[in-house]
Amino acid sequence: MNKFITHSTGLALTFILASCSLIEPTEVENPNVGEGTYLASDRAMDIWVNGAEKAFATTIAKFCLHTEIISDNYFNNYTRESKVFDKPELKNTDPDIADLQRLVANLRESADYGINTVSQHDQHTTAEHLFKLHTMKAYAFLLAGENFRALPTTVGGNPLPANEQLQLAKTTLDKALTYATNNHEKALIHTLKARVYYVMGKAQNAIDESKLALQNSNDFIEQVTFDGKNNVTNSMQDVIWKTMYQPLPRLDFLDPKYFQLKATDECPISIAKAEENYLILAEAYLSQGQSQQAKKELNQLLQLVAKRPVQQQLNDQLEGRYNGGFKHYPDAADYRVAASPKDPFRSGLVLNRKSPHLIQVPTVSGTSVTAEMIDECKDNDALLELIYLMRQEIFLAEGRRMSDLGIRLPISDVEIAHTPAAKTYAEPLIPKFIPLEQGMDNFDIDTEKRLVTIHYNMNHLIVINKNRPEVAPLFTTSSSKGK
Repeated sequence: MNKFITHSTGLALTFILASCSLIEPTEVENPNVGEGTYLASDRAMDIWVNGAEKAFATTIAKFCLHTEIISDNYFNNYTRESKVFDKPELKNTDPDIADLQRLVANLRESADYGINTVSQHDQHTTAEHLFKLHTMKAYAFLLAGENFRALPTTVGGNPLPANEQLQLAKTTLDKALTYATNNHEKALIHTLKARVYYVMGKAQNAIDESKLALQNSNDFIEQVTFDGKNNVTNSMQDVIWKTMYQPLPRLDFLDPKYFQLKATDECPISIAKAEENYLILAEAYLSQGQSQQAKKELNQLLQLVAKRPVQQQLNDQLEGRYNGGFKHYPDAADYRVAASPKDPFRSGLVLNRKSPHLIQVPTVSGTSVTAEMIDECKDNDALLELIYLMRQEIFLAEGRRMSDLGIRLPISDVEIAHTPAAKTYAEPLIPKFIPLEQGMDNFDIDTEKRLVTIHYNMNHLIVINKNRPEVAPLFTTSSSKGK
């Protein structure tokens, strides 16, 4: 990371790291560089965007780190990181929730400062700079809309509910699109717009944007990157490459998506990829009663997933799926896994990790779903459940599952103490069908019969509750996600 940016948290104080809230960032002052000096420096925008991109990457990693254990994807099998998110217990006094709120604010304010201030002082500002900054700003609104009940968008301002955050994301993405100069950038923006419309429950808009994205690129990937040599790290990688976070047994074959081959390796995290457009199209068509078209999209998705890279010969032998943690997880390929007591046992979901075995894992997308499974779906609910399984598998470790489950975080107590309107959002949104007390992560293991039975099939629960406003946004005409 550029040394200047290492100290940029102090450079602007209220500019780059001013929270949208009263939660103040850590102030690190650099006495050698003032705002005026920085703005007059050569290539100020290059430096600013570089720093903003690093902050964007660490923000994405932190959202993955915290929201993945709130969902059924991962269980925190050790004492490091939150031990209450797995329940899920989501209090407005939790410092991790305050941290996520701060990260959203910092990302938005950093983008705004680059757009409104740095660009006015640096004659070398390009369309690429402005494209990146508007995209990051839009993503800040998207993170707010997908993960929180409400957040402020100005310092000390009243919180805006999730749907308004999503509308701001859409407006900002429209602006970003005016700076897009190639098909990859256009595909990225249309995919993010499709995602916004999807969460807002606007099926036809989501279809239109997904089609535009695929017309520009039917295999694009957009990722945030890290720099291990300069301590810009993927915090999600740390907990899944080691033994802290354990995946739901039916997801074992996809873990770890992030790993180290060398000491300084930091794997990127996908923030948008063409797979999402096929998933959105399938669900949107299904919501319109077009099940055959939905199946067609899913089969095209399978073809794309099959082309994605797979890490071969990965040595994960130190991953004991126990190693002194709280739970013993299946650790051999002869285990069969049932998604619930009412579901059939499936093989091929658990890998052999013990010596001398090496494993192979998808690094972008993977799924256990086959063309035969898609074809065998005889009713819409069965197909919808398969779509949510594919969403769960394809977006694993990318911080997307909590939103699909309809869970939304409360606003921080620091905000509540100073902004009366924030009290409306003091409690989290946890749908009534969500099992509490770590129920989403629970399973029974029979080491003699080599069987694993997960207590709850959350994809099935999403489907049978699809008309509730918290989940399956394309199957309900109203949404309580921001309420």
